[in-house]
Amino acid sequence: MSTWLLDPRLSQCRRIFLHDAMLEARIGVQPRERHAAQRVRINIDLFVALAVSSPRQDRIGEVIDYDFLLESIRRRVARGHINLQETLVDDIVQALLEPEGVVAVRVSSEKLDVYDGVAGVGVEVLRFKGPA
Repeated sequence: MSTWLLDPRLSQCRRIFLHDAMLEARIGVQPRERHAAQRVRINIDLFVALAVSSPRQDRIGEVIDYDFLLESIRRRVARGHINLQETLVDDIVQALLEPEGVVAVRVSSEKLDVYDGVAGVGVEVLRFKGPA
């Protein structure tokens, strides 16, 4: 188990996740990366306070729609070339922290075709809403 899941700030949260979202993105600083899109895998764990994510009427409007997670990724990638995975992850995190009730978000980005013999190379960040 990841130790960040033990953080007491997450104890009264629902974890919504989107794992292994595969997409083509124009990302990278190397000359070979600036001329073509490459495969990227994105993973998201969104932590939402139970007080605002426990549906009483069994309706989508009472929770965060999963589409929001995927659309946040797609919107950022559609804006154009990104030099760094850190920038991609930080921009996605910023969008995901906006809805009411979101306590924290974990986002990872992994470029899949950078090195021969390496499954992927990437970055991950866990950020809490509000002051640290």
